[in-house]
Amino acid sequence: MHALFVGQTYIDVTFLADELPTGDEKTVARDYAISFGGNAVTAAFACAKLGIPPDLLTSIADDWLGRMFIDMAAKYGISVHHRKVHESSLSFIMPRGGKRAIVRCRDDHYLHPVPPLNLQGCKALHLDGHQADAAMHYAKACREAGILTSLDGGGLRSNTHELLEFIDVAIVAERLCEQMDLTPAGMLGYLKSRGCKIGGVTLGERGLVWYDETGQEGVLPALDVPADKVVDTNGAGDIFHGAYVYSAMARPELPWREHFIFARGASSHAIQYLGNEASLPTLADIAQVQTLFPEKVPSRALLDAPDMAGQSKLTA
Repeated sequence: MHALFVGQTYIDVTFLADELPTGDEKTVARDYAISFGGNAVTAAFACAKLGIPPDLLTSIADDWLGRMFIDMAAKYGISVHHRKVHESSLSFIMPRGGKRAIVRCRDDHYLHPVPPLNLQGCKALHLDGHQADAAMHYAKACREAGILTSLDGGGLRSNTHELLEFIDVAIVAERLCEQMDLTPAGMLGYLKSRGCKIGGVTLGERGLVWYDETGQEGVLPALDVPADKVVDTNGAGDIFHGAYVYSAMARPELPWREHFIFARGASSHAIQYLGNEASLPTLADIAQVQTLFPEKVPSRALLDAPDMAGQSKLTA
């Protein structure tokens, strides 16, 4: 096992349309894509596409969508450990104007307990907060074994506070800041207080605010991808996570700023394509994006915004 990713599987149906019909209306989409979905799941596929296929502990149903997903994972060399559910989960995604509307149908009633897995050879664990019992179990086990632990904190969950105690790298979404009534700078302080060695908040087209191995806070601006090239931002954050986990395993000698620069290139590639599978970058794709697009100029609001206590400021 090179790495273990733990999350919830979706089958994503992504479509481009000008509007959603209501009532007794109909409309025709301009394009669509069907792919794997889910935060840690998409991150796992990104890691595999870049060259390190991980193991994946995820929800699997014995239905035709579940079998479709197993075929998708086999294509990328991902070893799937099944956490059985009655029916597969679906996401219907409508990207528009750099944002995306999502309707989810989710079955997260797991029919069996957390399966015991052999972590021998594992270098990294990545979680998205789904499967709370499995997330806590393997976060503790990997911390005890000295294995890198990573969390995609997309939203507040019942065990987020407890789980963070066992996380080395916590990169959370702006939505978590809103749910916890914290500014991005305040969130960095909170992650530090939980013992996370590396922490950050993703802000979409505004980049990443984060702190490094020394605790120094800063901003990593987004790349300036022209608006007319942005097709679908859904999954770009998940690909960001998968790319930095890959980079940390492939190039452990590099500082975390380099891992995040690499991941920024991966997500900048992803937003130019429709659907998660088409969005997955190769190493060559990331190198090309880094050459084509310059960094955006950091916003002064990001550099100067104090936390809720007014005690901390971000510096470039």
